[in-house]
Amino acid sequence: MSDAPPSVSRMGGKAVLFVMAAQPEYGPHLKARFAPLMTGVGPVEAAVEMTAALATLGRTGSPPDLVVSLGSAGSRVLEQAEIHQAVSVSYRDMDASPLGFDKGATPFLDLPAVVPLPLRIPGVREATLSTGANVVSGPAYDLVQADMVDMETYAVLRACQKFAVPLIALRGISDGAAELRHVGDWTEYLHVIDEKMAQAVDRLEAALAEGRII
Repeated sequence: MSDAPPSVSRMGGKAVLFVMAAQPEYGPHLKARFAPLMTGVGPVEAAVEMTAALATLGRTGSPPDLVVSLGSAGSRVLEQAEIHQAVSVSYRDMDASPLGFDKGATPFLDLPAVVPLPLRIPGVREATLSTGANVVSGPAYDLVQADMVDMETYAVLRACQKFAVPLIALRGISDGAAELRHVGDWTEYLHVIDEKMAQAVDRLEAALAEGRII
């Protein structure tokens, strides 16, 4: 990772740090709007890179007013290639229930198993989100109590909470209607998601300019 501060965009008079996991999700429509922090795939990489980025921005005196996590997600209940904003996020890898803790709740951490995300972009569909280190497919959805699944948002949220920065999470549904068998099943709709995600980013910019978010 470079020691240079990550790129922070100016939108509606606010400093916004856009965060993504992987280059295949960053298509031409999003490239025309911002340069994201790329964390890599999964909650560990996302936590490491987000924490380092926010610490660097804090040291340089330019912390973001808002972090926006963008990317793809799986779902077997939401329409493929549509964009949703997360109204809550949970951590499906955490299970200390044999010790008497609620499944999904981290022991000795004052957070519920499902953490609300209060900020909203007007006009963008809403859904619940589950983060974990596994790619969910087929019958594995039976174990998930959320509308959509990803691999980074909860980790990004925890870093944001550490630095007192609000978070918005946008996800495009790339897969889930059928069982995944090849990486091409994930990338098939990414070009469509790129265009629709850019429209959601435009809605975000308008809402920030109008003072409707923060």
